[in-house]
Amino acid sequence: MDTSFNRRDFLKATAASAAILPTFNILSQEAAKTLGPDDTPLNVAVIGFGAEGEVLYDAAVKIPGIRFRAVCDIHPERLKLGRGRMRAQGHTDVKPYEDYREMLEKEDKNIDAVIVATPDWMHAEHANACMRAGKHVYCEKEMSNSLEKAKSMVTTQRDTGMMLQIGHQRRSNPRYIHAINNVIRGANMLGRVTHAYAQWNRAVADFIPPAKKTNLNVPQDTLDRYGYANMEQLLNWRWFSKYGGGPMVDLGSHHIDIFFWVWDCVPISVTAIGGSDYYNREMNDNVMAMYEFKTKEGKINRAYYQVLTTTSSGSFHEKFMGEDGTLNLAEISSRGNNVERETREGVPDWDQFIKQGLIRPLAKKPPAVAVTSNVAVDARVTPPPPGYPLPIELNKPAHMPHLENFFAAVRRNKPEMLNCNAQVAYESAVAVLAANVSVKERKTIYFEPTDFHV
Repeated sequence: MDTSFNRRDFLKATAASAAILPTFNILSQEAAKTLGPDDTPLNVAVIGFGAEGEVLYDAAVKIPGIRFRAVCDIHPERLKLGRGRMRAQGHTDVKPYEDYREMLEKEDKNIDAVIVATPDWMHAEHANACMRAGKHVYCEKEMSNSLEKAKSMVTTQRDTGMMLQIGHQRRSNPRYIHAINNVIRGANMLGRVTHAYAQWNRAVADFIPPAKKTNLNVPQDTLDRYGYANMEQLLNWRWFSKYGGGPMVDLGSHHIDIFFWVWDCVPISVTAIGGSDYYNREMNDNVMAMYEFKTKEGKINRAYYQVLTTTSSGSFHEKFMGEDGTLNLAEISSRGNNVERETREGVPDWDQFIKQGLIRPLAKKPPAVAVTSNVAVDARVTPPPPGYPLPIELNKPAHMPHLENFFAAVRRNKPEMLNCNAQVAYESAVAVLAANVSVKERKTIYFEPTDFHV
């Protein structure tokens, strides 16, 4: 199923609208002389300084020229923490806000871009308001737990001409870029990639409890004003259908997005099973999903994904299996960072790829496998082949390259530079949210090409 026309249309539209992008009111001629195009000062605000907002801040603060001017959170302790961290790291002009609307009004001339890291159900409201106020937006994934809200983010981006990057950070990870663009596509090392597998498993964990000291929690009138019934819902929002999509959306979004990237097409169906079998919560605590893809060449490929929250077995990783080899990937390289060569006859020698720098040599010759006399031997069943390590490492926070990509696009006024724009992210949102529907309705969900277009 070919979606390239839609992507091209999107990029043309955003490029055309770039002419109306506002000039940065903080850029001085002196600064322009001393900094490169990717170091130009940018004023940034953060909406949502919870766990993910803190992670994004820690990555963004390391990027040259990023100046934090405001932080917004309805939780007074998180707001205090955010402002304190920023001020301690030299951002002395940071202003704290409970209400994002007040922040946008009062800081209008002081902000160029906003990082949105609030619960999923508020992403659209916050991102749309920021774009309409003339601010570029980096928004955490998932776009939303509602497809209608996700669509609104795409249309607002088109209407305003502002840039919107969604936080599928693997799209900017240099190891992923090398593995997919060079190993799979450029060199075709795996041959035809027919199947994929990915998982994110987490150990048993209880709900996050409210603070024992009530003055450290959000006042009830504030919770009511912003749509939360109690602190339990605010702290554990991912498990409530009003606010999030459960682990399938929270974690699965990352991996399903990689399926799209590798095969450069959208799925034709998803069949998923799962349920809230352990915690008895609103959202599924386990999901196992099978996606079918029809490539541009008309081939059918399949991908399996599982997310479990009762075991950490295998942690998180992706695997792409082809006729000539298998690529093992993970955001943490120790969990997946090599390419396995099939040992069957007819597979090209990989010394050429070592010489090209696509992979590293094997560390040592694998030990011989002993076969006892009482074990049946099948010539088609062989021990796992050794993995050739990938030569690219990421020696910085995992989210930092994606933020660098976003800020570079903003500074250069080039929306086509974004590695995960709104339309690309919307496509994976459609597929991920559909898995929860498949579980609920206990049936296969079939997609039409138009389902992925806004």
